Amino acid sequence: MMIVLLSTGFFSVPTPAYAAPGDSALCAWRFMSNSTILDVAFPDADATYWVLPFALGRGDSIELSGTYPAARYFSLNTYGTNFDTVDTLRDNQILPDPGSGNPFAEPAAADNPAAQRHWHATLVTGPADHSRNQIQALPTSQAAPVGFLIIRVYVPTDPDSLSGGVPLPDATLELAGATIASRPCAQVFDPAAYPGPIAQAATAGFDRIVAGAAAGAFPGNVPEATFVNPASTSGLFPNGDNKYIGAGLTYQPGRLVVVRGKAPDFPDSRAGQSPADPDRQVRYWSMCQNDLVSPYPVVGCAADFRTVLDANGFYTYVLGAPADLPPNPGPAVTVLPWGSTEVAKKVLFLRYMLPSPRFYPESIQASQDSGSDPAVTMGPYYPRATYCSATTFAAQGAAGCFS
Repeated sequence: MMIVLLSTGFFSVPTPAYAAPGDSALCAWRFMSNSTILDVAFPDADATYWVLPFALGRGDSIELSGTYPAARYFSLNTYGTNFDTVDTLRDNQILPDPGSGNPFAEPAAADNPAAQRHWHATLVTGPADHSRNQIQALPTSQAAPVGFLIIRVYVPTDPDSLSGGVPLPDATLELAGATIASRPCAQVFDPAAYPGPIAQAATAGFDRIVAGAAAGAFPGNVPEATFVNPASTSGLFPNGDNKYIGAGLTYQPGRLVVVRGKAPDFPDSRAGQSPADPDRQVRYWSMCQNDLVSPYPVVGCAADFRTVLDANGFYTYVLGAPADLPPNPGPAVTVLPWGSTEVAKKVLFLRYMLPSPRFYPESIQASQDSGSDPAVTMGPYYPRATYCSATTFAAQGAAGCFS
């Protein structure tokens, strides 16, 4: 039996490890998730996620053979059946093959041809040694042999290539002494291939897990339009390299949300800057607006390189229904879509990835590691949000909303 992840659930089918419906051979990376496909559990709109479900017994393994992508970031993450992180092996931790270079650790390697940007990594069922490119596949406390491997690619240099201009990794299974090789799937799995009551029941089960995790993500009694640390991101396929603060929002006609804060600097890989630059404050950051209803899709994001800054390095976001937004919100304002006004409850996330040591004290990560109030520890980098009438914003701009 294998576990097959659907757009909103998973179920068991009598198929060998990650076989694809209609494919003549086994294939890997059957499922892709982003802001348009499998939009679940608060994804980032400038990232794409590929999922490989697996079932591994003691001593089994999966070897991956890939090429470093041209992108801001990529990583390998494993999850158990509770959808919580087991292990993360990110780009600059993955040692290259002999004769190859890692552009996330050696900026000059970005100019290498693809044939000189190869790597191998292995999922193991026991403790993993990252120095040998190993990833722990399953939680030590989990009895079931089932897990999920997710590869993430953020901001590919070529926006038309979600995988960063290279193929997804090949996978070779070592199962009970047998070797099974596979290539990436030719097409993304169509959930309609498995209709019926089994799929519906599994979908409901998936929704319950994600809904329960999302419901407990934020502490209670927090005022709206106030960014706080989540109580937990467990159960939402979290990325071990990201931390988030979020603000709950509610729609009202004629009302906007305005957010202002200082932006950390970042390596703009689309402009030719190296992701390996150690002098940048973070590898990546973004502001994302999401529906606070299962399956918790993203409505819209403004990544760092898509966000307008003023002369002092501050961003200003405005969120509202199209009918409430002025035609010209201002020269240093970034508009985020509200999405369906029939979904009254929203959540706005600020995401920081991999802060540098010098920036760490003002980062979201430091606030969460210390259990401190981010409004205090982040200083000017803390996003201050307020509700504002559309008429006030139209007449006075964002400044009038904070006066």
